[in-house]
Amino acid sequence: MKVELFIPCFVDQFYPQTGFNLIKILEKLGCEVHYNPEQTCCGQPAYNAGYTQEAKKVAEKFLNDFAQGEHFIVAPSASCVGMVRNSYENLFQKDHQKEYYQLEKRVLEFSEFVTDVLGVEKIEGAKLEGIATYHDSCSALRECGIREAPRTLLHHVAGLTLLELKDNEICCGFGGTFAVKFQGISTAMAEQKIDNATATQANYLISTDWSCLMHLDGYIQKNRKNLRVMHLIDVLASGW
Repeated sequence: MKVELFIPCFVDQFYPQTGFNLIKILEKLGCEVHYNPEQTCCGQPAYNAGYTQEAKKVAEKFLNDFAQGEHFIVAPSASCVGMVRNSYENLFQKDHQKEYYQLEKRVLEFSEFVTDVLGVEKIEGAKLEGIATYHDSCSALRECGIREAPRTLLHHVAGLTLLELKDNEICCGFGGTFAVKFQGISTAMAEQKIDNATATQANYLISTDWSCLMHLDGYIQKNRKNLRVMHLIDVLASGW
């Protein structure tokens, strides 16, 4: 199966290894992976900050970058997928509707693509020793309806014990510019999330979204917590 990659801007700039691991896993699963180097951003930062017209320009570029073909577009970020699936409908109410509706059904987050499209529940060779707990990002859970797919894949990682943390469906406090505009509230939400994660005695805090993990890791590092954040993809690429 041929697939296109959409690599979010923060993954490209800060966590490129997750992008390379995405390719590693997809090729292991028999996919022919293609990457359009002209791609940039989905427009979410501008849209969430209220800059609708600026976000629309970026979204139009996204439509143009991925307009060709009927292949699935796989992304290592539920927040970007949620932006395309949901917010683009608001941006393209008066134009580009045909292009949007053709594209929207092709954009999938990594874990749902693997489990729902490829029908794979276990990445052969994936191994990580320790205890992990999982954070449901708001975008994955609420915008994309993703809950079981990442857990299914993690349950099949050799050596890994997966434990649920308390209030796992509560936001981590990032929310893009929310973390900047409402720093005190954002920090308190991160504190609650990390307290619940450490209460499980987990070594790893895992999620589908580096945006959440980046925010939580800032709190972990500042407060010297004995907890390591890992993206789901990097976990599944471990051990082989």
